[in-house]
Amino acid sequence: MEGRLIAMKKLFAILLTLAMVLSLAACGGNDSGNSGDSGDSGDSQQEPAATPADDGGSEGGADIRVAMITDYGDITDQSFNQTTYEASKAWCEANGVEFTYYKPAGDSTAERVAMVEKAADEDYNVIVMPGFAFGETITEVADVYPEISFIALDVSEGDVGGTVPSNVYCAVYKEELCGYMAGVAAVKLGYTHLGYLGGMAVPAVQRFGYGFIQGVDAAAGELGVDATIEYVYGNQFFGDPDITAYTDNWYQNLGVQAVFACGGGICTSAGEAAAKVPGTKVIGVDVDQSFTLDAAYGEGVTLTSAMKGLAATVNHMLDEVVAGNFANYGGKAEALGLVSGDDPSANYVLLPMDTTLWGDGFTQDDYKALVKDMFDGKITVSDDISAMPAVSNITVNDLGNIK
Repeated sequence: MEGRLIAMKKLFAILLTLAMVLSLAACGGNDSGNSGDSGDSGDSQQEPAATPADDGGSEGGADIRVAMITDYGDITDQSFNQTTYEASKAWCEANGVEFTYYKPAGDSTAERVAMVEKAADEDYNVIVMPGFAFGETITEVADVYPEISFIALDVSEGDVGGTVPSNVYCAVYKEELCGYMAGVAAVKLGYTHLGYLGGMAVPAVQRFGYGFIQGVDAAAGELGVDATIEYVYGNQFFGDPDITAYTDNWYQNLGVQAVFACGGGICTSAGEAAAKVPGTKVIGVDVDQSFTLDAAYGEGVTLTSAMKGLAATVNHMLDEVVAGNFANYGGKAEALGLVSGDDPSANYVLLPMDTTLWGDGFTQDDYKALVKDMFDGKITVSDDISAMPAVSNITVNDLGNIK
């Protein structure tokens, strides 16, 4: 009996040893692969932890979760936030990806950072952020959340302190180009007393305005007509009774025929004022605002809109994240403008082909020819915002700020 017990103990020991060897072999197999487990330091040849882009590539993007954070507006601002929200949501729905959005409690970096923290806590690993106001937020959170891919729209390299973190992609737009297009269109369609109602004098709004001035000046010179621009900033990105009263004076007393309302919801004041004077127009910004302006203030009140390709940027970047290509974009700031001289709709700055109120003075073919000349370099538009552009053929009344 005792001999049999000893034999059984030896057999048990052998089996236990064999099990341990097999277990260690299995662990060794995992270490030699792309586990990305930075907590296991037992193998000196272990590969480094995966970056956000590597995660997307290895998993085919199937596990991404997308959040969008508003700047200081909301998703009904008829402009930047709303377009970014709608594009992000539509892409996620079409691709079966979980999506949500967050609105900061107030307009401060701390409150925007809090929303990033909330998104991270809830396991969102792609965050879309529209607006230059996110610059400081990015500098605070990018290093804290290296596993998150940040897509920042209208955020420049300067906004993030001069160096774009490797898990951040920044897109800015050449607003001066579509501002120029809108200026040319307005004059050639017969509107020669114009208003520019900017939101706040931030770079993007200035580029829109200064491009608009250059376009009006060029078209007036080509046609040999006099033109005037009343130029002012509301010092806010929403309309209110004071700004409506100011634009009432433009339309009703100064004879302004069309106002380029460049500042998100500030277009509501221009729309309210235009609705009181038949035949006057509003030029929208960022997106095709004809759908909201015409519905609120009368069919045909929107002459055109100087648009950015926000939705196109969102769609492209989310496609790239899913494809595992974010590493090709992270750490970069790109200025998006004209990419085609033959297809205006392919560009990141454009006028709406379907809703612009084309006429004999400026047709769709004229617009296409203008875009081609700009793309080919026959027409150049300055992006300098250090001073208002010099003009040769028009009068610009610089009126400062309403508030």
